[in-house]
Amino acid sequence: MFLTRILLHDFKNIADAEVEFSPKVNYIYGSNGAGKTNLLDAIYYLSMTKSYFSASDQYVYAYGSDESVLCGFYQMDNGTVEKISASVHRGGEKTFRRGAKTYPRFSEHIGLLPIVMVSPLDTALINDSGEERRKYLNFILSQIDREYLRHIQSYNQLLLQRNRLLKEDRDSGLLLETLSERMAPHAEYVHNARRDLCEQLRPMVQEFYLNLSQGREKVDLTYHSDLDATSLTELFAREAEKERFLRYTTAGIQRDDVQFRLEGHPIRRCGSQGQQKSFLLAMKLAQFRFVKHIYGQTPILLLDDVFDKLDMQRVEDLLSLVSTLDFGQIFLTDSNKVRLDKVASSMNAPCRSYLVDSGKITSE
Repeated sequence: MFLTRILLHDFKNIADAEVEFSPKVNYIYGSNGAGKTNLLDAIYYLSMTKSYFSASDQYVYAYGSDESVLCGFYQMDNGTVEKISASVHRGGEKTFRRGAKTYPRFSEHIGLLPIVMVSPLDTALINDSGEERRKYLNFILSQIDREYLRHIQSYNQLLLQRNRLLKEDRDSGLLLETLSERMAPHAEYVHNARRDLCEQLRPMVQEFYLNLSQGREKVDLTYHSDLDATSLTELFAREAEKERFLRYTTAGIQRDDVQFRLEGHPIRRCGSQGQQKSFLLAMKLAQFRFVKHIYGQTPILLLDDVFDKLDMQRVEDLLSLVSTLDFGQIFLTDSNKVRLDKVASSMNAPCRSYLVDSGKITSE
């Protein structure tokens, strides 16, 4: 599966564009702020029905525009061509179509066009709170398991009700007990799914990082949850007195986290910028392999400004890894055309390059 052509109208700073792509490697260069990342985000949007950079569509429209339109044509593995189009209105109306058919629910589209994106903003996975790492797990699991999405949504809704009861500071023991019992099966499902995912990603992350670092360092990825040693109902019973005092739920899967370690130490504290970026690349390559296995087709790979903070040896190791992954279509952005030209000469694959300048895209 690969994207053959994309049409854009008023998507961020891209007023109007029609671009044809190579089925393998596409190099996108231009100065900072020119719109390279916006082009990649448009490709991501057509796969995931939302921007990679914001949960809200309010930043999708071009300045002064009331509507953004995207349309992509995909050559599928079975030989058919899929036309996927989206229109986003400033008033909040949003439609997604597969051919002439409008999706009644956006979730029905997820999985048709698997995609993995690597972005400089991924550093939040290492440096920000556990919420970012939970979002990452939720993102992957929601794509491959529709039941997971239902369970996490149900748990969060019940958690809001539970916190509301605790804040009311009244005798609501029976109601709290009822909510706890209803939350327990959802928590167990989410906990088991997150644990299993981390166990599957862990050896792949370690393998990819060893290759990127030429075996100089070892990393680890471990999942931690309040439910590792007990059930949710037992947790709530144990935390009851503390919760009455603090007036909010103090335990549960909303506290889950994933620890990233370099040689046994937190990579956030001891890892250099290059080591941290290598770890994030290893995670995304592991995600790529995992998604490919689940869907049975090769995801589109978006590498945004991926060579920044990497020495040339790690760049070469990354390109070698990508090649061994039997990758499909790949998009790379860089502000340094000379560096991209070196990358292009090292990859034995059909390629095209594009200049992005003030939202205008020129094929070269």
